[in-house]
Amino acid sequence: MRVCSLFCGIGGIDLAFEQAGHKVVWANDKDNYACMTYRHNFPSTEVVEADIRSVDKSTIPDFDILIAGFPCQPFSVCGKQKGFADERGNVFFEVGKTIDAKQPQIIFLENVANLTEHDRGKTFNVIHNELAGRGYYIRYTVADACEYGIPQHRTRSYIVAFRDKQACDDFRFPEKVPLEKRITDVIDTKVKADNGYYLKPDTLAYERLRKAITDDKQLYRFADFGIQASKDGIAFTLKANMGTYPNRVPIIKDDFGIRTITPRECLSLQGFPECYTFPDTVPKREQYKQAGNTVCLCKILNITV
Repeated sequence: MRVCSLFCGIGGIDLAFEQAGHKVVWANDKDNYACMTYRHNFPSTEVVEADIRSVDKSTIPDFDILIAGFPCQPFSVCGKQKGFADERGNVFFEVGKTIDAKQPQIIFLENVANLTEHDRGKTFNVIHNELAGRGYYIRYTVADACEYGIPQHRTRSYIVAFRDKQACDDFRFPEKVPLEKRITDVIDTKVKADNGYYLKPDTLAYERLRKAITDDKQLYRFADFGIQASKDGIAFTLKANMGTYPNRVPIIKDDFGIRTITPRECLSLQGFPECYTFPDTVPKREQYKQAGNTVCLCKILNITV
């Protein structure tokens, strides 16, 4: 099936749909660096780098499935939770305008877990009504990636809407699966990283972490309340602020010292395949931001009509 991707970022959702056998024919994001990474990994997809509000929806190629990981900050418990009063939250309504122009068979939306609870459920009711009012039948779930094979706690809301009622009735979200991999199955601590990732032993940060690290199989990071440690070999949620505050990048102890994990290792903890890479033109701070802003790929998506 042909897929259109709004707020595509670096293409995490897009990659999942392509792994499931579909084809992304058009994608949009306004972030220059995210588009660089997207084009690097999706060379055959048309990418329009622009604010979606400025895009004439009638010019988008025909497609069957609309996917959108619309901005989550307005609805996250980590933010101010202004919701649709936040300019970033308001761009959700561009999804409706795209639906009106192209009439896709299926819609797939992803956002933070708090989306269903934000503003005492009123935000989710708006989204539901925007879709139902256009004749779509809706299924949704809130799922944690570690319950679907990824060693990271990352709980997100997923909404799937169908124009065909029977297709909606037949659809089932995947069953949970046992977690077979842990952090050190994804990050090889026996392989030395570039020297720049290692903390220098004569620094305060190194000394604090040296005392805090009691389990080499866990991740650690500086948090507002001190040093946070992962549990049971499952990473805490990777955040976009890794790119803004370098001391928030997760830290691991390997066979060679104490170091921050690399942007590529962040992608591995998101379930991205090794063939997915960052171009050299994207600064490392942006790589961390992109890795924390994307989605987990659990290889479980199977939508048919």
